[in-house]
Amino acid sequence: MQTTYHLRIKPTTGFGGLNFSELWAFRGLLAALALRDIKLRYRQTALGVAWVLVQPILASGILAFVFGIVAGVTKPGRSPIFQFVLGGYMGWSLFSSVFSRSGQSLLQHSALITKVFFPRILLPVSTVLAALLDFVVALGLFLVLAILFGPGIGWQVITLPFWIFFLLLFGIGLGLVSAALSVRFRDVPHMTPVLMQIIFYASPIAYQTANVPEKWRGLFLLNPLASLFDGLRWSLLGEGRIGVLQTAYSVVTAVFVTLVGVAIFRHAEREFADVI
Repeated sequence: MQTTYHLRIKPTTGFGGLNFSELWAFRGLLAALALRDIKLRYRQTALGVAWVLVQPILASGILAFVFGIVAGVTKPGRSPIFQFVLGGYMGWSLFSSVFSRSGQSLLQHSALITKVFFPRILLPVSTVLAALLDFVVALGLFLVLAILFGPGIGWQVITLPFWIFFLLLFGIGLGLVSAALSVRFRDVPHMTPVLMQIIFYASPIAYQTANVPEKWRGLFLLNPLASLFDGLRWSLLGEGRIGVLQTAYSVVTAVFVTLVGVAIFRHAEREFADVI
């Protein structure tokens, strides 16, 4: 006897959370979207996947020259300036990539949203895999440089997944808010690059928090990303100090931002197909 299953599709109500069983049922689509994002990014490019290495090398080199040689702000301990900056830039690239791509994901897949049913949150979440792949490649470059030119890798590297996880959590949380608002307010995608520039210069990417004048350091640490970038660099180079209270503040803020992002996204989800 054949059993017939019925799927009822209805809009979400209120600020509901995630339906993990539904997300698990669509895990194949999540993987397909992530792979498609990776393939499209490097299609018809002159250097192809070499951009994954070229971008952090060029960006870190320029930042090391400007902040380290010209401005004299970058003052690493035993690490070469380039590796010091590369360690921070890798974290920035991971965060900014997830934030920007997830924020644009709904508008980029507008045709798919209006024609097919699936959990819309899969679109911003699918951008995480591509960002992680770029980070892993850059990390490989960093490890090679650390082995060849010093200072090597210490025991602190075991904490690396911790910093990566909360940087991703922060990025996807802000990305969900940006994605949901972008559907109704089309000026949000134009505001996002400006916000990212502000976050970049207000975060210890090419310098340590310890280099910030003490009278401004408390204000500087209101940026919850500051401790995460410092922690990522510490796990790779053993440079700087990790404050327990500052790290706890960053972790709690990252979780809060993600929960708010999910709530806003779920609340706006029922209007995506009509408004987009």
